[in-house]
Amino acid sequence: MQKQLNGLLETAGLAIPAVQQQQLVRLVELLDKWNKAYNLTSVRDPKQMLSRHIVDSLVVLPFLSGHRFIDVGTGPGLPGLPLAIVQPEKEFVLLDSLGKRIRFIRQVCHELGLNNVNAVQSRVEDYQPATKFDGVISRAFASLSDMLNWCQHLPASDGCYYALKGVYPQAEIASLPSDYKVNDVVQLSVPGHDAERHLVIISTRG
Repeated sequence: MQKQLNGLLETAGLAIPAVQQQQLVRLVELLDKWNKAYNLTSVRDPKQMLSRHIVDSLVVLPFLSGHRFIDVGTGPGLPGLPLAIVQPEKEFVLLDSLGKRIRFIRQVCHELGLNNVNAVQSRVEDYQPATKFDGVISRAFASLSDMLNWCQHLPASDGCYYALKGVYPQAEIASLPSDYKVNDVVQLSVPGHDAERHLVIISTRG
């Protein structure tokens, strides 16, 4: 799997050190193991997980700005865990309302020695952080309007929202509240995965 992951990352133009690649492969192994009992993802094949979960999470790397991030509705830690593995100098809060997902994330952090991740079990609207975030990240979480509504208390004044989407969300962008602006919509290329992927970057007007 290490060789396959290295090839996918090279095709995606991502330079990830070998030690971190080993951690990413271990993450897939743990996800595969826990998935059998906890049903964490519909993707059953570990080799598919490499492209559809790991590389799909990492292709947003060049577009993230800041030091402190929250991944809302993280599920089994996607994209938060892969991002935290390859950016050990940055802080990540991984938020989900389901206990089995948070238990999995904490086990991964223990086994991989990740000390830059805080896994929190909470509904996003109930979570009140002491320190706001540079980036609020979501992947297959909600519509853009719902994301902004539920997460408006999370970003710092100059923070951004990063929404990972499939096809270009034309209708969702058109219906955004007027106090938000779309900074960019990036078409992402995920080697080994044919489906359309887009990253929508949003900030508040002001």
